[in-house]
Amino acid sequence: MSHSEIARQLFLDGYNCSQAVLCAFEDVTGLDRETAAKLSSSFGGGMGRMREVCGCVSGALMVLGMVCGYDDPEDHEAKKDHYALVQEFAAKFREENGSIICRELLEGVKTTSGGEPEARTDAYYKKRPCPDLVACAAQILDQMLP
Repeated sequence: MSHSEIARQLFLDGYNCSQAVLCAFEDVTGLDRETAAKLSSSFGGGMGRMREVCGCVSGALMVLGMVCGYDDPEDHEAKKDHYALVQEFAAKFREENGSIICRELLEGVKTTSGGEPEARTDAYYKKRPCPDLVACAAQILDQMLP
């Protein structure tokens, strides 16, 4: 299965959007499923259902950080290069989907507010673009990763 297919299936299995993307790249990041799922758990629903930056984007940026990130705070060139990569991902995702903001991506979808996640029913999946968004994020990553 491709990373896109894995990400879509993980979302359909109940992982949030950020978890679905990060966990789909276990083979690339070296993170085990439990660690990846915990690390990305806060970013679903646009950061804890606040509908801010799309969790797909957050998960993808974690993958980019693991694979292409920098760890030396004095390496300004590496920092600059990495931020350019982050911005490139965001631009590609925005070009494909119109935004990187969850509430904008879900415009027109009736959602409930608050911290309690909605039940994952057939109706839930029918009204959301999220399975396609996690697949898109994974596909963009595959095109960008070395």
